[in-house]
Amino acid sequence: MGSVYVPPTRLAILEADTPLPGIKAKYGSYGGVFTHLFERACASLNPPQPLPALLELSSHNIVNDLNAYPDPETIDAILISGSKFSAYENDEWIIRLVQYTRRCLEGGRVRVIGVCFGHQIVGRAMGADVGKNTRGWELSVVDHNLTEDGKKILNVEKLAIHQMHRDAVFTLPPGAISLASTDICAVQAMYVPGRAITVQGHPEFTSDMVKEILEMRRYGGIIAQDVFEDGMRRVANKHDGVAVARAFLRFLRE
Repeated sequence: MGSVYVPPTRLAILEADTPLPGIKAKYGSYGGVFTHLFERACASLNPPQPLPALLELSSHNIVNDLNAYPDPETIDAILISGSKFSAYENDEWIIRLVQYTRRCLEGGRVRVIGVCFGHQIVGRAMGADVGKNTRGWELSVVDHNLTEDGKKILNVEKLAIHQMHRDAVFTLPPGAISLASTDICAVQAMYVPGRAITVQGHPEFTSDMVKEILEMRRYGGIIAQDVFEDGMRRVANKHDGVAVARAFLRFLRE
């Protein structure tokens, strides 16, 4: 008997920000950045798969258009991107995003992936405590402490991915399984079986992207010189973004 055809997962990328000029010139939007990540993840599978065989991607700018959300009936999953905004703020578009995320989580069919700001939005939608981390910034490639569940779900023994955050999820929401932590941030990744998978880091970032963001934030006075230099020292370190994206693919197909 031949294998059963499984149609591609309809994944809506909810863009919660606009990339900096260098990233925008190369990828267009964060939808383009995540497309690039998933292309590499699909190519790294054994055997390699073309992206369209596994995912049907769409992008939705939810900051500037409150009506940009896809009808949950027309999709199988959402991915909430990172953002320069804070997930605990009460701007109208953030409230709308939390409500939409909660609707997807509670509906039971549409799966949810959260990345950085998206991770925090999922935490907020599930009732976790989200806020500014008094321990400061996490930037560039950071080593994570994996739980046993984290090793299984992410299918790695060690994990290092790019970070770019000062906000954090402080408490693991009810029903979520902890996958990873760092000394600065205890809730680095979480998993709700059949419902959600989230990471505080940025599997989609490359060293070039992070260099541009670090330089912009240093010139803008957002990060101090010593923090900038520390980040630049680790910006080209090996990281496991593609392994995390493979875990996202498994989650979407499980």
